[in-house]
Amino acid sequence: MSEPTAVPRPADTACRSRRQVLHGAGALAGVVVGGGVLAACAEGTDPDRSADDVSTSAAGQAVVALEDVPVGGAVSAEVAGVPVLVTRPAEDEVHAFSAVCTHQGCTVTPGDGVLECPCHRSVFSLTDASVQSGPAPEPLGEIAVEISGADVVVS
Repeated sequence: MSEPTAVPRPADTACRSRRQVLHGAGALAGVVVGGGVLAACAEGTDPDRSADDVSTSAAGQAVVALEDVPVGGAVSAEVAGVPVLVTRPAEDEVHAFSAVCTHQGCTVTPGDGVLECPCHRSVFSLTDASVQSGPAPEPLGEIAVEISGADVVVS
């Protein structure tokens, strides 16, 4: 006579309650959404491209009209396909910095008298892009610029 085959009972299976399934789906959605936010931080940036590379490849290129950069402020621009920030701490003083945050590669934006990373709230100086607060470990990379006529130009 053959042995009867054991049929698993519900407690022995991988069945989940509706609450367990929904809870797991919520956790998965959090991972997907969170991953999307992190991916958005670095979208369009090339962390391997240094400010020195941009300075060399774009020498002589006009970045922005001087009149478009407010005294005591900054504007976003692009040089050789790389996002940059042009700052004007004083009437006759301009600087340009890579807009790629040194923390996790998010794009830094002009703030109120400072440069701010919207992802993790690092704050950088208009004058030298030094870290004023936040998790960024280093200042933003500087791109050599000068005033030439009515423009800010990569030097």
